[in-house]
Amino acid sequence: MSEATVSRVLNGAGTVKDETAKRVVDAAKQLGYVPSALAQRFALRRSGNLGVILPLLPKVNLFSTYYFSEVLSGIGVTAKQRGYDLLLLFREADEPRDYANLFRTQKIDGCIILGAQDVPTEREALAELKEGEHPFCLVNQRFEGEAFNTVDADQQMGSRHAARHLLQQGFRKICFLNGPAEYSNSLDRLKGFRQALVEAQVPYQAEHVLIGNYSRKSGYQQAVKVAELIRSGDIDAVIAANDRMAIGLMQGLKELGIRVGEDVALVGCDDSDVSRMTEPPLTSIRVPFYEVGCEAASRLLDMMTETEPSSPFEVKLPVKLIERASSKTTRTTTK
Repeated sequence: MSEATVSRVLNGAGTVKDETAKRVVDAAKQLGYVPSALAQRFALRRSGNLGVILPLLPKVNLFSTYYFSEVLSGIGVTAKQRGYDLLLLFREADEPRDYANLFRTQKIDGCIILGAQDVPTEREALAELKEGEHPFCLVNQRFEGEAFNTVDADQQMGSRHAARHLLQQGFRKICFLNGPAEYSNSLDRLKGFRQALVEAQVPYQAEHVLIGNYSRKSGYQQAVKVAELIRSGDIDAVIAANDRMAIGLMQGLKELGIRVGEDVALVGCDDSDVSRMTEPPLTSIRVPFYEVGCEAASRLLDMMTETEPSSPFEVKLPVKLIERASSKTTRTTTK
């Protein structure tokens, strides 16, 4: 029996007669042979790695942020259950986005991309992946006009819930602290906010939409502007597009003598662990980031094992408003 035949049986590659395969397997058992997973993957031209592409942000520990830690946990648990290892790949903001090269060099068998932005270089890199039929999935980002695989939470409904909650309590002058337009969730959250205003017949005021970058610092930096709007009577409530900005804003307002939950209502988004520990506790939109990670990995791994090309998928998981003390005030609201 040739070495090639034995190799095909042990690596599960190629076609071998049942009788021959049985002889090889029996002999391997008698000898106590355990095939090398690395060698098997090499023979099958697979790495056994599921790549996760992450943004490299200076002075930011991604693993300590609620969003990234939850999504990565979901991806990691699902990949392990399916027999895959995770390969974390960090992408600098100004470096070329040559994702397809990761497949050409057999570093990964599929990839999940976090922190993607709607910029020309990103679109080009993703189009190359799709053209090469490389399995990939975007998390928390979609691209208008492109049929890419995406898994996200229903961001539009989240901000709609937040705005409805405030409107139902009588707040009519709501400020919206959003993130950069390069992220589809920023656009979706603004759209949901505007939909709720239309439903309540409350006019949209573009000057009451402020922009941060989803960091706590950017929320803190907007506190001066928000305080001016509160003191002038222009706004009576704020929705922040994530908890980090909401908490930064809360701290900045406190330093300026404005009390969240008394002088102004505030709603965040994410329902991160720290939202329960702020003073007052932060009303927030619960986003199932762990489940988003699980779903992205599961869908992608399913696609990787299919013999025929599958249709692109776009999944949105439901969100939920978690009401706490920050979204109530002692001020008289204008009905």
